[in-house]
Amino acid sequence: MNYALKDLGYAIGKGFASTTSSNITDITIRTFITTARRNIPLTHVDAAGNAHMVDVTNKPATLRTATARGRVLMNRATYDLVKQDKIKKGNVLTVAQIAGIQGAKMCSQIIPLCHPIAITKVSVDLKLVDNIQGPLNCAVEIESHVKCKGETGVEMEALSATSAAALTVFDMCKAVSKNMRIDDIRVVKKMGGKSGHWKAV
Repeated sequence: MNYALKDLGYAIGKGFASTTSSNITDITIRTFITTARRNIPLTHVDAAGNAHMVDVTNKPATLRTATARGRVLMNRATYDLVKQDKIKKGNVLTVAQIAGIQGAKMCSQIIPLCHPIAITKVSVDLKLVDNIQGPLNCAVEIESHVKCKGETGVEMEALSATSAAALTVFDMCKAVSKNMRIDDIRVVKKMGGKSGHWKAV
C-alpha cells in the first residue's frame, strides 16, 4: 500500500513538501504515524521536513555510556583457522579490536548527522563461540563499550565500533569463506542523558 505524501505530512503534523518522492511506502508511513502518536519528535527532521543536525549547545554535559553487540557467523573450518591464528592476513581478533576502536572514533565522519564527540573510553571485546545452531554454527561475538562526558549520547559510536569490528573479521576471513554472515548488531544498554538508563530486555 502506498500513501500520498500529503497524507504523511497531515498524519504527523509536519510539512514534507521538500521530499522528492511522490509516495511513501506503507512501513514508512506507519513508522512516522506511530512516532507521532507517541508524541516523540523526530529530532533530525525540522518542521519543513529537512534533515538537520540537532543543536545541543544548551544541553548539560553528563556522563554517558553505551554498549552494542553483534556477531559474525561462520563455518567450523573458518572458525578453526581464526582460533588457531592461521588466517594469512594476521591475528583476526586483534586487528578487529583495533578497527572497532577506530570505528567509534570515526563515527561522526561516517554517519552524517552525528556530532563529533570527545570520547573518553572505548573498549571492544571479541569472543569465539562454537555452539550455535544452524549451518553457520560458530561465531566471533563482539561487544563494544563507549563512554564520554558530553551533551549527547554515544549509542552510535558503540554501534560503529561493533560494526567496524565485524566488518574487519569478515575482511580478514573472506579469502577462506564467502558465506560468513554479520548478524544481530544492536544497542543493548545505554546510560545518561534525558532518557536516563535503558537496557534491552
